[in-house]
Amino acid sequence: MAGMQPSGVITITTDFGHKGPFAAIMKGVILDRFPEAKVVDLMHDIPAQWPPEAGFWVSRSYGWFPAGSVHMAIVDPGVGTERDILVVECDDHVFLAPDNGLLAQLIDGHSSARVYKLDSARLGLPEPSATFHGRDIFAPVAAELAAGRITVADVATPTREWTPGWIDNPDVAPGKVSGVVVTVDTFGNLISNIDAELIDGFGEPVADIAGQQVPMHKTYGNVQPGEYLALVNSFGVIEIARAEGSAAQGLGSARGAPLVIRDGYIV
Repeated sequence: MAGMQPSGVITITTDFGHKGPFAAIMKGVILDRFPEAKVVDLMHDIPAQWPPEAGFWVSRSYGWFPAGSVHMAIVDPGVGTERDILVVECDDHVFLAPDNGLLAQLIDGHSSARVYKLDSARLGLPEPSATFHGRDIFAPVAAELAAGRITVADVATPTREWTPGWIDNPDVAPGKVSGVVVTVDTFGNLISNIDAELIDGFGEPVADIAGQQVPMHKTYGNVQPGEYLALVNSFGVIEIARAEGSAAQGLGSARGAPLVIRDGYIV
């Protein structure tokens, strides 16, 4: 990380779940190479083989970590194939992920992001397994970067080509923003890809989802139990919630559901 002081922090995001030793083994590889590493589990319950959600959370979480952190994100349906591994320098952080659209949101949102394709052979790693690149490639590279023993330029080549995201950016029109539900949290809140800034000029924003019009409020306690509301969540995006209940269950909506924010009710 030329010109950037490594923090020693490595975050890990996967769809591995918590059954089996996979996440722990990656940490073991990191600590074997860099015992002083501070390894943080961002999340391991990304829906299986769904890179967009991993990219969504990584791009909206990294800012709470120290500059110089390394972020591994492994949701990799193409593991063992000829797909590339991207390394991205952005905002004084480094990101490692398969080239499958996972980092597209981060790259698209930062014009200063520097994108590279990893050449792990430069690190002299053993031949990787066909099914566990997290252990055999990502973890060793992340450890060396976080330790400051290598820079991105040592192991990667600049590129202007990468796989686009699986989810389109919100469509913005006068008085209307159309997006999609990216994920559903443990409370059943429907979290979208619509940034709050996209509706800054709306006088009376209303969400259209699952055939219902849902008014905007500041927080969950502003409505009665069982009522639906739209709000700007702690990550700066619009979510649909149900006070003391599950919006996902009540509306029958899930990841991928369309969401429209309009300025004012439609009669």
